[in-house]
Amino acid sequence: MLKNLHVKNLALIDEAEVTFNEGLNILSGETGAGKSIIIDSINLALGEKVPYEMIRDEEKPAIVELIFTVENEYQRKALEELMIVPEDDCVILSRKIVNKRAVARINSETVTTKELKSAAAIFIDIYGQQEHQTLLDKKKHLILLDSFCGEDVITEKIKMKALYEEYHTLKKELDDSVMDEATKNRETDLLKYEIAEIEAADLKDNEDVEVEERYRIMSNAAKVAKAVAVSRDAFFGEGMSVSECVGRAIREFTPVSDFDSEASEIYKQMNDAEDILNDLAHSLNSYLDSLEFSDEELYVVETRLNVINNLKNKYGNSIDEINKALEERVMKLQKYEDFDAYRDDLERRYNKAKEEMLKECEVLSAIRRKGASALTFKVTQSLIDLNFLDVKFDMKFDEAAPSEMGFDSPEFMISVNPGEPLKPLTMVASGGELSRIMLALKSVLAENDKVSTLIFDEIDTGISGRTAQMVSQKMNEISRSTQLIAITHLPQIASMADSHYLIEKSVDNNVTLSSIKLLDEEGSVEELARMLGGVMVTNAVIENAREMKRLANNEKRK
Repeated sequence: MLKNLHVKNLALIDEAEVTFNEGLNILSGETGAGKSIIIDSINLALGEKVPYEMIRDEEKPAIVELIFTVENEYQRKALEELMIVPEDDCVILSRKIVNKRAVARINSETVTTKELKSAAAIFIDIYGQQEHQTLLDKKKHLILLDSFCGEDVITEKIKMKALYEEYHTLKKELDDSVMDEATKNRETDLLKYEIAEIEAADLKDNEDVEVEERYRIMSNAAKVAKAVAVSRDAFFGEGMSVSECVGRAIREFTPVSDFDSEASEIYKQMNDAEDILNDLAHSLNSYLDSLEFSDEELYVVETRLNVINNLKNKYGNSIDEINKALEERVMKLQKYEDFDAYRDDLERRYNKAKEEMLKECEVLSAIRRKGASALTFKVTQSLIDLNFLDVKFDMKFDEAAPSEMGFDSPEFMISVNPGEPLKPLTMVASGGELSRIMLALKSVLAENDKVSTLIFDEIDTGISGRTAQMVSQKMNEISRSTQLIAITHLPQIASMADSHYLIEKSVDNNVTLSSIKLLDEEGSVEELARMLGGVMVTNAVIENAREMKRLANNEKRK
């Protein structure tokens, strides 16, 4: 679960730290106090795009840090796959923004934004104020259904992906193989020419490197030979060469070489130096001899290099790539030379792959339809709990062109009034109804969901009265198994909080700042009174708030 949030230098927050608890964590406060900044900050730490206008003071770093505790074996295995090692059963995700450059870290180790998002997905889901609008996207319905179906669907989708890729590859090859006789003949002639061109070169492994090196030496031979000759003269030429000086030194030192052990060692080193010089002389003469070649030899090497480079320009950047191109052309030519047999075999393999793929589509669809029946039943019960008095909720299955996801194109259908037929969500649900449908779905999906924290940003949009009370009860239900963090304006929902946080805005020395604090029981009652009473908070309003809190506590004890 999300244990701690630390925010520094973002929007109205100079610096704030919040410790969250298990159960239902409620954030409330006046409009404009900075509630959404908390959600934006969390999103920032989870890898979302950095809105640089949020940086409070551009001269200082902005920091957001989240500390998660590892709650289950699924999370441990998922972290292990990402090679993330928890420290004291905690994982720290952070973003630091300095000079418009964001640095992401996991447990103090710098990571990419993609890696940060992958780690975050193990722990948390966030549903913002417009998130329920995703329910209007039919493509999302399949994702939600698969999430409910769990491991059964995951296993079959892996098979489906492999079968579809094989089918798609064979289909493309079959489509590409359609050609008339004239085109086939042209292709055959071109392949024969290209094969003959590569085979005629008779390339050897690593030959391009060797020839290029030989050509480089030969084309610079005069310059190199001059340098070698000058070096040889300096070491071994007439007059004060290195060899002459060493020889003279040895001759002068020989009479005293037995004077003592140190003199003997020096004499030995002198003789070693002379041996080294003799070896150097041999190397220089040998290298100089290798630089002697005729114009005809240079022409041969240059011609060979041109042949190799010409093949590289046509078929690949290395001998290996050219040989691979040759193999591909030989195989393609074999197909063309026995084209009818090739087409018959390709069609046979394509039909078999298509049949196996469609069978897997059926298997996957059967699992989904069974899952849809259970999902819509449970969602219907949750919708009734959320004050949909006469609701019908179902899923319609259309069949689309096969893909790696199968051929299912399901869509949620709903009827919210007696006698009305089931219709797509886009044709029926209002904003308030969509937010409750999303909550109902999440309450059902939370049973299978492995994340330990859900965040709702104003899930109460468009609801009030008894409906708000029923939403609060559903949120309390979810929070018994999953940590829930929610921003709300409704006292009915806030009263159900296990931990209630107040976000306030204040002005200090003409500087506006937001702060957040955990309320005690009495503080929560006072905040509920503000939410109930508005400007005038009378004793009656406070008593009403206290009664609301008492009733909520009784509900939680159930």
